[in-house]
This record gives sequence, C-alpha cells and structure tokens, in this order.
Amino acid sequence: MRVDRIRLLNFKCYGEADLGLQRGVTVVHGVNGSGKSTLLEAVFFALYGSKALDDRTLDDVITTGEEEAEIELWFTHDNREYHVERNLKLRGDRATTTKCVLETPTETIEGARDVRQEVTELLRMDAEAFVNCAYVRQGEVNKLIHASPSDRQDMIDDLLQLGALEEYRERASNARLGVKTVLDGQQEVVDDLRKQVDQKESKDLHERLNGLESRQANVSEEIDNYEAQREQARNTLETAEDVLDRHKETREEIETLEGEIEALRSKISETERDRAEAKKNIRDLERERDDLEDEREERLAEVDLDSAEDDAVESRVEELEARDEELRDDLEDVRVSITETNGEIERLRDEADDLESQAAAAREQADELEAKIEADEGAIEDREAKLDDLENRIDTARERFDDAPIAFGDAADRIDSLEAEREEVTDEIGDVTAEIRTVENAIEEGERLLEEGKCPECGQPVEDSPHVDVLDDKREALADLEAQRDDLEDERDDLDERIDRAEELREAERRVDRLEENRDNIEQLLAEKRETLADRRDQRDRLREEAEEYESDAEAKRAEADELESEVDDGRSELGAINTERGEIKATLESLRRVIEIDAERAELEAEIGTLRERRQDWQTMNDERRETLSSKRDRKRDLESEFDEERVETARTDKANAEDYLERVDEKLAELEEQRTNLQNAIGAAERELEELEELRDRLEAVERRCDRLESLYNEAETLQGTYADLRSELRQQNVETLERLLNETFELVYQNDSYAAIDLDGEYRLTVYQKDGEALEPEQLSGGERALFNLSLRCAIYRLLAEGVEGSAPMPPLILDEPTVFLDSGHVTQLVSLVESMRDLGVEQIVVVSHDEELVGAADSLVRVEKNATSNRSQLEHGEPPEAELLASD
Repeated sequence: MRVDRIRLLNFKCYGEADLGLQRGVTVVHGVNGSGKSTLLEAVFFALYGSKALDDRTLDDVITTGEEEAEIELWFTHDNREYHVERNLKLRGDRATTTKCVLETPTETIEGARDVRQEVTELLRMDAEAFVNCAYVRQGEVNKLIHASPSDRQDMIDDLLQLGALEEYRERASNARLGVKTVLDGQQEVVDDLRKQVDQKESKDLHERLNGLESRQANVSEEIDNYEAQREQARNTLETAEDVLDRHKETREEIETLEGEIEALRSKISETERDRAEAKKNIRDLERERDDLEDEREERLAEVDLDSAEDDAVESRVEELEARDEELRDDLEDVRVSITETNGEIERLRDEADDLESQAAAAREQADELEAKIEADEGAIEDREAKLDDLENRIDTARERFDDAPIAFGDAADRIDSLEAEREEVTDEIGDVTAEIRTVENAIEEGERLLEEGKCPECGQPVEDSPHVDVLDDKREALADLEAQRDDLEDERDDLDERIDRAEELREAERRVDRLEENRDNIEQLLAEKRETLADRRDQRDRLREEAEEYESDAEAKRAEADELESEVDDGRSELGAINTERGEIKATLESLRRVIEIDAERAELEAEIGTLRERRQDWQTMNDERRETLSSKRDRKRDLESEFDEERVETARTDKANAEDYLERVDEKLAELEEQRTNLQNAIGAAERELEELEELRDRLEAVERRCDRLESLYNEAETLQGTYADLRSELRQQNVETLERLLNETFELVYQNDSYAAIDLDGEYRLTVYQKDGEALEPEQLSGGERALFNLSLRCAIYRLLAEGVEGSAPMPPLILDEPTVFLDSGHVTQLVSLVESMRDLGVEQIVVVSHDEELVGAADSLVRVEKNATSNRSQLEHGEPPEAELLASD
C-alpha cells in the first residue's frame, strides 16, 4: 500500500492542507508543536475513523472555532487505486459524521462502519494492529518492549493472523462444550421417556378401551327408547296447545274487532271535522285571489301597457331586460375605458417622473465625472513631472560609470572576479605565514642549541659541526618571507578597496534598476490615466446628451397625459346618462315582474282551492267506505262470540298438563343417561389419547436416541477440530518465530554492526533476550533508553518485513510510519536509526514516512515536507522541500 495524497480542511491545527506523497523515504520536518504528528493522525483517521482517536471524540478533530471538517485520502493498494472521504459537522455540543465514502475500483462503500470493515479486510489489520506494526506513534516506540510476554504474544499473533486460529480454537472448544451440554440433556430426556413408556405399557390400555365401548353401546340403546316415548308425549302436548291457542286467538280477535270498531267511529267523526275546515279555507283563498286581481290592475295602470295579456307583459319585460343588458354592457365598456385611460395617464406621468429622475442622475454623474477629469488632469501633470525627475535621477546614477573602470551592468561579475583574486591572495598569505612560523621555530631551536654549545643544524658540538652559520641564512630567509607577506597584505588591502568601490557601483546599478522600474511603472500608470481621462470625457458628454433626451421625453409624456384627462371627463358624463336610464328601466321592470308574480300567485290559489274541493269529495267517499266496514266488523264479532266450546277447552288443558309432567320426568332420565354416555365417551377418549401418547413417546424415544448418536459424533469432531487449531497455531507460530528471529537479527546486526551485541534470541512465547559478544544475556529492559528505543524499532521493522514477505509470498503492506522516533535517541543512536531507515528502503519497502525535528534524519530523505505554524492564525502549513543532497546538487 502507498499513500498518494492527503487533503485536510479544518482538521485540528490545519485550516487547509493538500499534500502528495511519493515512493521512498519522506521526512516530515519541523519544530516541536508545528503539527507534524497531526498529519499522520489524519492518515490514520481517514483509514479507521473514530477507532483511531483512542480516548478522544470526534469533537476534538474539528478545528477550534469551526463547524465542519473534511478529510480525504488517496492511496494505492495492490496496484489498485482507492479514495476515502470523511466529512464531520458540529451539531450543538457533539460532532457527527455526515459523510463517509470509500471508492474502490469496483464499487462505492458508504457508512463509517462498512468503510472501516472494508479497510480492515483490505489491509488485513484493524486499527490496533496498524499501530502495533506499521504506525509507530509518538511516545509508543517502546510499546512492544514494555509489554508483558503474554501481551506481546497476543500483539504479534494478531499481526501474523494467528489470533484468528486461537479464536477458532476457542470457538471449537465452546462448540464441544456446548455439544456436551446438549448431549447430557438429551441423555436425561431418553431416561425420562423410557420411564414414561414403561408406566403406560403397565396400564393394559387396550382391554380397558374394549370394556368402555361395550358399556357405551348399552346406554345408547336405553336412551333411544326414552327418546321415542318423549316424542309421543310431545305430539299430545302440541295437539292440546293447538286447541288452547285457537281459543286464545278467538278471544284476541274479538278484542281486536272491538278496538277496530271504536277506531272507525273515531276516524269518521275526525274526517267530518276536516271537511268543515276545508270549506272555510276555500272561502279565505277566494277572498285572497280577488285582492291580487285588484293589485294587478293597479300595476298595469302604472306601466302604461297597451294590453293586459300575459304575453304582452312578458314581451315588455324581455324588451326592457334586453335594453338594460345593453346599457350594462355600455356602462362596463365606459368604466373599463375610464380605468384604462386613468392607468395610461398614471403610467405616462410615472414614466415622465422616471425620465426626469434619470436626467437628474445623468447630470449629477456628468458633474462628478467633470470633477474627476479635473483631478485626472492634475494627476497627469504631477506624474509627468515625476517622470522627468526619475529620468534625471537615472541619468545622474549612470554618470557614475562614465569615469569608472567598470561598464554599467558588469559590477556583479567584477565583484566575483575581485573576490576570487582576494581569496587567492589570502591563501598565499596563509601559506607564507605558515612558512614564517616554521622558520621562526627553527631559528628559536637553533639559538637554543647554540647557547648550549651545539650546532643549530645537526645538534652536534660546535667545534665538530660545519653548519654553525646556518642561523644567518634562516634569518635572511625569514626577512624575505616577511617582506613577501607585507607585499601580499598590501595587495589584499588594495583588492578590498577595489571590491568596496565595485560594491558601490553594484549598488548604483541596483538603484538604476529600481529607478527604471519606477519609471516604467509611472509610464504605465500615466498611459492608463490618459486612457481613463479620455473615457471619462466621452462618458461625461454622453451623459449630458442623455439628460437632454430624458427631459424632452418627459415633457412629451406629460402632454400626452393631459390630453387623456379630457377623454376621462367625457366618459364620466356618458356614465351618468346610462345610470339614469337604467334607473327608469329598473322601476318599470319591478312593476311588470310583480304583475307576473301576481298571475303566478293567483294560479297557485286557484289550484289550492281546487285541491281542497277534491279533498272534501274524497273525504266524503272515505267516510262512506268506513261506514260499510264498520257494519261488516260488527257482524264478524257476533259470529265469533257464538263459537265458544268450554268442554273441549278443558280437555285440552288436562292433556297438556299430563304431557308436560311426563316430558319433565323423561328429560331428567335422559339427562342422566346422556351424562353416563358422555362420561363413557370421555373415558374412551382418554384411553385412546393415552394409546396415542404411548406411540408418540415411543417415536420420541427413538428420535432422541438417534439425536444422541449424532451428538456424540459431533462432540468427537469438535474435539478433533479444537486440537487441530491448537496444533496449527503452534506450528505456524514456531515458523513465524524462526523467521522473525532471523529478520530481527539481520536488522539488529545491520544497526549494531561493529558494536558490543552479538545476537537476539526469540522463544516460542515471544520472550526476547539480547546476547553480548562476551556471551552475557541481557533482558531488553536492561538496555539504555536509546538502545531500547532502537531495539524496539528493529523489532517493529522485522515484524513489518515478516508481514510484507507473507507466509505464501509477498503481500502489500501499508507505509512504514515512524512518528518522532528520535525522542529517546542521542546523536549516535540517531545515526544508527538513519541506517535502519535506509536499510528498510534498500530491502524494498515502497514507502517510509518519518516525522521528526532532527536535522540528521533529513539527510536520509528522498523527499522532504516542511511543516510550519503561522504565528498569526495559529494554523499549520505544509511546504515541499528538497533534501540537503538535492540542494547541494542544485547549487553545483
């Protein structure tokens, strides 16, 4: 896996940051507190979300004072590109994830839980495994060393995917125990079922069932005999009840006839009263009809109608309504015309006001432009004067080069040449000075030997030495060397003066460059100002012309509005005439419509009078019919009263009493027999159910025995599987321990070559022992702080190499990330750490990211990222830099 790019918005101390990372070693460099570690935390958070926050919450991720945060990570894994994006938003006092998306080459995964699960499966490690292997966080460099052997064993087993085997073994063990529990329970069920089967077989259920069925048949036969006799008694009861019911019905019919006869008499009297009331109402309606006729005559006289016929009235109404409709349409047309004209007048006057406002605004803008034009003309004059002044200053500065030994523009080259000469002279002075010191020492040594009576050249006694005059030669050589040094120093002083003069000329060149740049800027500004001045003059003239056009248009629109006012007055006069005529038509229509209403009311009255007369006739006919019915009912009553037979009725009463007494007694006997039969039926059902239960118990016993056999087989398989997982984990752990021990020794030997440590031993429980070259064994805790840190980094790198090589070939791994690994290291151990980083790169680790403020680590970088914190905004900023080797190559 390789991190390609990380983009942050409002993440902790970063406002906005966008960083691309390359292959090889990248060093993130900056002072303490600048935000280096935060950059790695952002990568970790992008991959694993809240699981990367330890005891912190999402609230701590968003920059203080901001409401939202965004984190995007682009990475390549197994030669395929991925992109993860997380957005956070502060809602009240809590921050929540508003977006979490992982884009893979084949699908898009959404949701924090699903994204974290996909990343875990992709990298084959969760957040905890990530920080135990690939990500050495600040302050945790000694985590594996300080861990207990069991914790270290769990950490490394999880990284090597052996924890899953232990989990599977525990699952197999739990499954075995679970199967055992179920098996024991099923054995208890078998024992219980066998007891129940034995109990039921001892009851002889089939013989008991046969006896119950025989007794049930005898009781059923007896019940059938009693039911036949009960049926005969019921027939006798029904015959007696028919006679008594007929007698009762006859009495009820006589009573009914008496009531109906009385009701008919009452209805005949009531109907006669209704006929008398109807006659009175007819006389009242006839008087009302005559009054309406008189009113009709009066209304017709008011409207001056030629004919009083209904058709003439309706025709006159239609004519007046048609005329009123025409007048209403004319009235509406006049009103619409007046409204539209008033609207047009108002529109014209509003447009006139707008035009006058535009004219005033145009004149005001023209006046403002006039003032600006005057200011621009003054500014142009000032800049022209300033331009002349600059030209004079440039000419004055260039005049310095008229008598100078250096042409304008050659000062920098001249300074470099003089400084090179001065450096050569200085080197010669140093060489001569060294020779002077050598000769002076030789002279001092010769004088000392001479005082001792020895030859200053060979140290022999003077009388035996031919070199006693050598001191004079050395003194002459010393004088020549001192004279040579004085000449060289004079030459150097002369070069210093020439360099100073060249520097002054170089400064004059720079001053000319600045003056010329100022002159060019002023010329550009002057050209722009002249162009602006011309534009403003054109705009001023155009605005004044527009103001005159606006005023002319406003006067025309006001004149048009005045003309429309007279049209509105004519319309109002026409409106008054129409309303007057409509008033006269309305009065006439009211009278005519009343005439029509009177005709309708008279017709209704005539109809009502006719109806009342018909009702009086109907009531007369109805009473005649009722009198005939009354006579027939009286005859029927006399016939029924003659049909009574008291002897027959008394016999029926006796038969009914005897039948009811027998039925009461036989019902009790049948109820008793039914109860016996029911009890026998229940006993038969119970016996049958017990037989069914016996068969069911036998079936269940057979099924549970088969289940026990299967559970015993499953128990044996789970026990075998548990042992297989344990053996496989032990075997794989031993293989990994051997490989890890070899890689750890290779890494540690590379770091500590030519040092005092010989080897490292790693046993099957991941206990570590360090052996010195003298054979003494040391625990890792006995090492110094720097050595423990470097030892732990070596262990981390060895684990990383083991995971990268994989059990069955190479596997894509995350970048190796080291956050402030030099905290516990002195300068010597930092050098060894650099060797460790370079060795991991040479071994093929695709991407290594080191966060440090140590300058020595920068030298091992392929690329450099500098992190600085803005003192004003307190926000961290990123900048790509070049490692020292690249800077040196660039300078060459």
